[in-house]
Amino acid sequence: MPLALLALAIGAFGIGTTEFVVMGLLPQVAQDFGVSVPTAGLLTTGYALGVVVGAPLLAVLGTRISRKRMLMLLMGLFVAGNLLTALAPTFGLVLAGRITASLAHGAFFGIGSIVAAGLVAPARRAGAIAMMFTGLTVANVVGVPLGTLVGQQVGWRATFALVAALGVAGLAGIAALVPADPRPGTDGAHRPGIRRELAAFRNVQVVLAMLMTVLGFGGVFAAITYIAPMMTGAAGYAESSVTWLLVLFGLGMVAGNLIGGRYADRRLMPMLMTALGALAVVLALFAFTAHDKVLAALTVPLIGALGFATVPPLQKRVLDRTADAPTLASAVNIGAFNLGNALAAWLGGAVLSAGFGATAPNWVGALMAAAALGLAVLSTALDRRSTAAPNAAPATVAAPADPRVPVHH
Repeated sequence: MPLALLALAIGAFGIGTTEFVVMGLLPQVAQDFGVSVPTAGLLTTGYALGVVVGAPLLAVLGTRISRKRMLMLLMGLFVAGNLLTALAPTFGLVLAGRITASLAHGAFFGIGSIVAAGLVAPARRAGAIAMMFTGLTVANVVGVPLGTLVGQQVGWRATFALVAALGVAGLAGIAALVPADPRPGTDGAHRPGIRRELAAFRNVQVVLAMLMTVLGFGGVFAAITYIAPMMTGAAGYAESSVTWLLVLFGLGMVAGNLIGGRYADRRLMPMLMTALGALAVVLALFAFTAHDKVLAALTVPLIGALGFATVPPLQKRVLDRTADAPTLASAVNIGAFNLGNALAAWLGGAVLSAGFGATAPNWVGALMAAAALGLAVLSTALDRRSTAAPNAAPATVAAPADPRVPVHH
């Protein structure tokens, strides 16, 4: 794999760390500013909404300048947001820092996916995308626990200062390792305009892929958002054990991401349908295994693995279907992951509030994953119908290599 993928993975590691580490630091932040923990929870909500809003807005900007330069600007925005969070004298400015950092999230992964895919041969594109996302998954295993530990021992501000330093490392890596590309409109470079980018959303397969993104990975968050009360209330774990269960979840994410990337390059839709079907079954089983410590500890990493096994194929599916104008759709699909997370967390909270029991969010997740599987089956059927139609174009169009980024074999 090209070294440029390492630079993208470092940036992804920093983004993944800052997204999730705040959850373990909310009590400290709340105490420092004299606000309630639910109010401090706005730091998580604000980040998620910033991803959804920032993805399309900054992706539009990304259609006007070179992708390497855009990635560097996004990492600069990420660094600025985390520094503001670390130094903010008021809770409002902490929230502003979180939102500033989140704006870079969707566009970074969206544009980074395009660059990663262009660095390798067509048959290895899903694997390259997975390699970049490895930074995000490893963040849950290493970055979040270490960031939480630093925050508890030194102070939460030190955690975000370290995350900002990670952003600087990612920025330097992108500057040094990602191949240069000419500005659109110069040196023969071609970049579709915003109308062409928007036209990609008229493709029913693109819309289906994004809906699968919302429902499939959202199903994971229906369960994981409420893993603490579920494991302490149903399985009987101590609160201190939840951190290690989340590490197991993160290890599952790492494995699933790499497996999904590898097999999506071979048979994308069969891989996706297998992962979604298995995810629906495992989430349903978690409603029962969550009552036993050993079975729960075995199920949690499976949820992480099957959930993240869907990420590389879904991202590649969008890129394949928007080969001539991928920037906006790729970034919006990243926003769709966060939209699914927010929807799942709300639905899981609703069934808990309705009194259906501590494990009820798992049924919500199972239904969401099953719905995503249904959409995958529909998408495959449409592919086959298109292939069978007279004079039809091929069902799957491989995205051409970025003309500005050299291909390494």
